[in-house]
Amino acid sequence: MGILIDLIHTPISTIIFLTTSIISLLALYKYPLIFEKFIFNPYSFKRGERPLSILTSSLIHGDLFHLIFNMMSFYFFAFYLELIVGHLNFLIIYFLSVIFSSVPSIIKHSNNMDYYSLGASGGISGILFAFILFEPDSSIIMLYIPIPIPSYIFGVLYLLWSWYADKNANDNIGHDAHLWGALSGLIVTIFLYYEHGIISNFISKLTN
Repeated sequence: MGILIDLIHTPISTIIFLTTSIISLLALYKYPLIFEKFIFNPYSFKRGERPLSILTSSLIHGDLFHLIFNMMSFYFFAFYLELIVGHLNFLIIYFLSVIFSSVPSIIKHSNNMDYYSLGASGGISGILFAFILFEPDSSIIMLYIPIPIPSYIFGVLYLLWSWYADKNANDNIGHDAHLWGALSGLIVTIFLYYEHGIISNFISKLTN
């Protein structure tokens, strides 16, 4: 019943969740040409080719695990966040995080014809950190560490790891997109809710 209520009252999250899942599965198992049409290539983007790929790339994933992990993360935070911020603000937070998370690859790889990126991780990172701003006293359980971690501590660890991994890891994962997506979610949410006391609410929940 809880899932049904979420799907009814969170149409933006529902559309993004279903669209991303369906398009990713079609690209992986039925129509691989979708990858060519949707994937983000900074070289082409900087030259004015396929500008919408900065958004469409969030609708495809490299493999089934990538898709499942991202959609699980999306489900756990996005539906609840939309109930808090409303439909329009949720849309703004998510898609601006998607866009800004691609900035590092544009800066680093605009002259590299062979660099491509895909996945919804940047947008999901933004959603996660918007959630943390509203619920810093909640707990988050990671897939590989089944121990509740206060969300504000998880946020700090997430930023530190993303920064470190971007500098040192060689795992074909866009850690810089995670970092910029998270920071975008923070900045956009603060901008939207500064006059509503988002910062004082954050501090109050921590101190109490």
